[in-house]
Amino acid sequence: MTVTGALTILWYALAPFLWLMVTGLLLLVVVQVLAHLRGYRLLGYRCLGANLAAIAIGLSGLWWIPLFTNSSLTYVATVFDWAALIGAVIGLAVIAWLVLSPLSYLLRVRQPSPP
Repeated sequence: MTVTGALTILWYALAPFLWLMVTGLLLLVVVQVLAHLRGYRLLGYRCLGANLAAIAIGLSGLWWIPLFTNSSLTYVATVFDWAALIGAVIGLAVIAWLVLSPLSYLLRVRQPSPP
């Protein structure tokens, strides 16, 4: 299979979910920019609730990623299948943390009161 053929197959597989990916990317960028403007630093702020929620969201991917792809965990048979699923779960947890951590910062930081 040529590279062009593989990219064509990938495009047809991702096309129905393109709106969802763009919406998620837009949410990620907006939350990061707003939090950064309010003083958020990526590795300088820690929130246990956001960390635990990101881990829970990542682990929930073990249940809904196979459902989302019309599959089941019984079809995850080879090492490569498990590597892909674990990679998707880790990626999901990282993206959830990148959204939830600055969002929790924005919810905790109080507006300065006017003089």
